[in-house]
Parts: sequence; structure tokens; C-alpha cells
Amino acid sequence: MNTLVLLLAPVLLLAGVIALFLITKGAGLNITPAAPTETLQFERTILRPGQIELHVRNISPQEVGIAQININEATWPYAISPGPTIPRLRAAVLVLNYPWVQAEAYEITLFSSSSIPFTTSIPVATATANVSADALWSFTLIGIYVGIIPVALGMFWLPALKTLRPQAMMFLMSATVGLLVYLGIDATTEALDIGRKLGDAFQGTGIVGIGIVGTCLLLDAVSRQHKGIGRSEAGQRMTLATMIAVGIGLHNLGEGLAIGAAYSVGAAALGTFLVVGFIIQNITEGLGIIVPILKDKPAIHSLALLGLIGGGPAILGAWVGGLVYSQPLSVLFLAIGAGAVFQVAYEISGQMIWKEMAKRQIPATVFVGVLTGMLTLYVTGVAIK
Repeated sequence: MNTLVLLLAPVLLLAGVIALFLITKGAGLNITPAAPTETLQFERTILRPGQIELHVRNISPQEVGIAQININEATWPYAISPGPTIPRLRAAVLVLNYPWVQAEAYEITLFSSSSIPFTTSIPVATATANVSADALWSFTLIGIYVGIIPVALGMFWLPALKTLRPQAMMFLMSATVGLLVYLGIDATTEALDIGRKLGDAFQGTGIVGIGIVGTCLLLDAVSRQHKGIGRSEAGQRMTLATMIAVGIGLHNLGEGLAIGAAYSVGAAALGTFLVVGFIIQNITEGLGIIVPILKDKPAIHSLALLGLIGGGPAILGAWVGGLVYSQPLSVLFLAIGAGAVFQVAYEISGQMIWKEMAKRQIPATVFVGVLTGMLTLYVTGVAIK
């Protein structure tokens, strides 16, 4: 009981200090902003024949009232639910019966009750994909094209790579680390970019940090548990290959999100370009999965499972991005993917590269391999973006 009182006492005293500060209106300063601090975030725009639907969220420190909507500088009637006043961090849906034209551009401006404008654009108007069997199948095919097929094709190099000498094997292992590090940096950068658009209320940078650190610690705990089981060396190599597949799969989840989101907002040309670019990039990911098991003779079903783990999440990403796109969820998925590939790169370095370097003086091979892996994705990234 005494311990509980000692633990709660500082918390209660701190609550009292905060209450005193609020009662005295900021120690007597009573500072209020000169103008309302209102911020609206456009989460999604859905186009149906003769109708535009806007999903917005209030990310400002106060409630926001919607007073007027302009489309291409013309005032237009609308319906809003649950109501015209949006509390902090709550969302609202605005529906406009508007005869939009295919492939035309539209500028939409919302005015708050304080006459503050919030603007969003529709660069190329096209009907938004609905949640249907056809849409699910289309996004499934995109995930297969982007994830499963190129990863599986990269794994087909397994028989040819078995004939390589140890130094060439070390080069490939180092190139795998380079690939993973580059993927991690790319996913982190993209997550931070999207996180900045969330506004201060959702703390996008915090979501990125939680996703990366949490994933790294979780995979590290799983890896240490597998090491303690006492598996054979072949079993440990298969575990490492599985971890690589998991890391790459989580990264492909983010790629699927990007492609699905591009199609969901009507940017079909961008979506097609992303699909082609990611197909080229992901064949190298299949190579990275099989490198740890080149000395072994894995069963066909084990290889198929690795390919599914590495490429399959692109399907889920395409579903989420294309049908239920959420910016906070995208940030979290990208951060998880980044943390996974960083942790896997660390595991490969510790288990296979540094131990081998202690036996053979081959720092130049490792250096060239890591840079080759990173440059490979850089070149394909130039084609994609």
C-alpha cells in the first residue's frame, strides 16, 4: 500500500500543477491567438457519375465549421454529415451533386465559418473504383504482377548461383544488405513525407518512429528465440532467408499501397508507371531472399512459401491503397516495412558477413557489394520516379 501511495503521489501532484496553470490562464498571461488556428485535411476524394464525395478531417486544436464550397470558383450546394461543425480530430463527409466531366481538372475550395479557405485538386477526373469483386480482382492482379511474379523470377537464379565461389557469394550477400538498406531508407523517407501531411495532431514522425523501432525490436526478439532453439546451420540459414522474405514482404506492402492509392485518385498513368517500375525492381528482391540458402537444397514448397511471403503482401497493399486508403495507416505500414528491412540487413551482416570477414580479409568485396546493391535500386528508382 505504501508503495502504491509513493508511486501515485508525484502523478497527483503533477495533475495539481497542471490544474493550477489552467485555472490561472497560463500563469496570468492569458495569451489567445490573433486569428483562428483552423486546419482541415482532405483524406479522400471519391468520384461517382454526377457526384463528388469529399472526406475531410479536422486536425486543428479547435472545432471547425464548414460554411461554403466552391468548385472552379463557382459556389455549389452540398450535403455534409454528421454535421457542419467538425470537432477536433473528427471526420466529415461532404457530398456534391456535380456534373463533372471525364478527364477534366477541378479545384475545390472549402470555406470555414471564419472564412478560412481549404483547397484540394482533382487533376484528372475519373470514376473511383468501388469495392466490388471486379475491383478486388484487379488489385489482386496488380499485387501479383508487382510482388509475387518478380520475386519468384528472382528466386529462379538459385541453381545458377550455387556454382559461385565463396568470394562471389560474399559479394551477393553484401549486395543483399545494400538492397535492404536502400529499401529501408526509401520507405522511411516516403513515410516521413506522408507523415508531414498528417499535421501536428497525428504526429506522423512519431508513427514512423514507433513503426521502425517496434518492428526492429520484435524481429530481433523472434530471431534470438530461434537461435536459442538449437537449430542446425541449414535451419538457421532458412530462418534468415525467411526473415529476409518477411522484411521484403512488408516493404512490398508499402509499394502496393502506393500503386493502389494512385489508381484510387484517378492517376492511372502514374499507377501503370509504378507497376512497371516495381516489377523491374522486385526481381532483385527475389535474389536477396535466396542468397542465404545457396549452400542448401531447399524443397520446392519451401521456396514457394518464401516467394509468397516476399511478394504476397503487395496484394494486401493494393487492396488497402485502392479501396480503403488511409494516410495514417500508410505511414505505419511504410514504417513497419522500413524497420523490417533494417533489422534483416543487420541480421545478415552479423550472421554471415562479419563472421566471414573475420576469416577472410575481403573488405573491398563487401564495400563493392553493398554499393552495387544500393546503386541497383537507385537506377531502377530513377526509372520509377
